[in-house]
Amino acid sequence: MSEFSSISSFHKALYAGSTTCTEVVRYYLQRIAQSSHLNAFLEVYEKEALEKAAELDARIRKGEPVGPLAGVVVGNKDVICYKGHKVSAASRILEGFTSLYSATAIERLLAADAIIIGSLNCDEFAMGSTNENSSYGPVLNALDNSRVPGGSSGGSAVAVQAGLCQVSLGSDTGGSVRQPADFCGIVGLKPTYGRISRYGLIAYASSFDQIGIFGRNIADVASVLQVIAGPDEYDSTVAQKEIPDYQAALVHNKTYKFAYLKDALHHEGLDAEMREGFSGFFEELEAAGNTVTATDFAYLDYIVPAYYVLTTAEASSNLSRFDGVKYGHRTTQKDLDLTDFYKKSRSEGFGKEVKRRILLGTFVLSAGYYDAYYTKAQQVRRLVVDKLSQILSEYDAILMPTVPSTAFKIGEKTEDPIAMYLADIYTVLANLAGVPAISVPLRRHSNGMPFGVQIITKQFDEASLLNIADHVMQLISVRQVTIV
Repeated sequence: MSEFSSISSFHKALYAGSTTCTEVVRYYLQRIAQSSHLNAFLEVYEKEALEKAAELDARIRKGEPVGPLAGVVVGNKDVICYKGHKVSAASRILEGFTSLYSATAIERLLAADAIIIGSLNCDEFAMGSTNENSSYGPVLNALDNSRVPGGSSGGSAVAVQAGLCQVSLGSDTGGSVRQPADFCGIVGLKPTYGRISRYGLIAYASSFDQIGIFGRNIADVASVLQVIAGPDEYDSTVAQKEIPDYQAALVHNKTYKFAYLKDALHHEGLDAEMREGFSGFFEELEAAGNTVTATDFAYLDYIVPAYYVLTTAEASSNLSRFDGVKYGHRTTQKDLDLTDFYKKSRSEGFGKEVKRRILLGTFVLSAGYYDAYYTKAQQVRRLVVDKLSQILSEYDAILMPTVPSTAFKIGEKTEDPIAMYLADIYTVLANLAGVPAISVPLRRHSNGMPFGVQIITKQFDEASLLNIADHVMQLISVRQVTIV
């Protein structure tokens, strides 16, 4: 069989009897085996995926009801718990650990009859922008194996990019869904903070983390969001708001008022060819009847420092539980007192980038530095929230680059963590403010790699965000990347 272009086209064929869930699962298992060099999957659930597919096929033959995602093949980032399956956050500290429960998002996918086909590689504890920080080795960009796929959800992005599953879950703390989506030429959604339950998501920075979705098109992403969003008694931070019909919202009968941040488009770090591409894109929008207006945003150079102060502070607290006592890696060195046992276990279990962020977070929370760094960063966050709210009260959406450059070469930035952190300049804004954002593919660079546009709307307005994103994708006629 050939790959279906969307969930709706797959379901049309499935219910017409021209394909089966089993055929589709076997197709993706074959694709995964053929693409093992990409290192996207850490584990493939071949037996249970085929069993679930056979069960669904039997129910469909009998005319029994099935869920809205029946037979849809989903990949799961290795920071989202799935009961009875290994979850390691791509870290040695959790090597061999089997989850005792499933994340709410996973439970809802299973209840909708989706098929989870495997766990996907990522940067250790979701800390990174390249997927080079995984204890299981880097993921390769399927378009150019010498380049990174982005991170931290690199495996999730490549799995969709390379046609190894239909959709996938990632997590986004500062751009970890949108940035790899951009590098891989696909769609990546970070919903509003609190739109999807974080129960079962291994925490990096709890006031920033949000489960996100990768897909080839907006309708598929909307279908998954419809299923996994909503209140959850296990997560006190999740919103109690009613979930709208995201598919019904995908109508294109209006024009929009867009703002773009002058400081972002004219930032010295933005690739010149990409800047030219965005200018041309704005002209296309205006030619279609939309308005695109430049607006000031004075805090752009402050958001990355504020983000890394706050997230590393939260990480140092969240990761303190991984000590080698209750679970996870435990040093085999003998004759250690308790303090040295903790130090040795954590030093052996955590990778370089995770250690760097724990140390930075511990520093900014320490006596004498708390007010100078942590409190100041919280004040910057408040200013960002207020300014973004003011802009979004006047415009339907904000348009920004997703990243300042296309996917870079493997190893190109590993020795310069500051340069790596600055690459997050456009994505951390949405996480600081807790607003929804999506990256959709826009153009191809002269180097052959894709780059996308980021769209931001006000809190809990994913319906408008998805509608605008679909409008944009149809307008610019971007075809999602397909690896044959």
